[in-house]
Amino acid sequence: MLKRIILFLLLNFAALAIGGLFTGPGVTSDWYTSLNQAPWTPPGWVFGTAWTSIMIFFALYIAYAYERVKSKKRLVLLFAIQWILNVAWNPIFFEFHQTIAALVTISALTLLTGYMLITYHKNLKILSLMLLPYVIWLCVATSLNGYILFNN
Repeated sequence: MLKRIILFLLLNFAALAIGGLFTGPGVTSDWYTSLNQAPWTPPGWVFGTAWTSIMIFFALYIAYAYERVKSKKRLVLLFAIQWILNVAWNPIFFEFHQTIAALVTISALTLLTGYMLITYHKNLKILSLMLLPYVIWLCVATSLNGYILFNN
């Protein structure tokens, strides 16, 4: 189990690192700071703190899910799709400034993560709570992206 947790931690933080490469100055960039942002937009430091916590909990969630679900291939496929969507959002939004495509991407990521929460709840029961911060954060992030799209 420890090896699996470490593997998913490495994969999750690799996603954050790769996404960060495409983010560049990100929340401090001229483009982003000039946008009309949602009043509920958290300060920049919250993003790093939130993602760090979320990826730790998500690694634990996936490691336990892998141990308990019947279709490990399906779980790995869902994890891989989640990983790709998570990494892809950063360049779409911050590098290419494609707010519509970014909203589609983050909406798909939110729906996928919510689907995982519901689908694997039977197997994980209370351990499903480890995925809840990710789902909640994605709902907030999706709303922030949507606000930017519709108000700029």
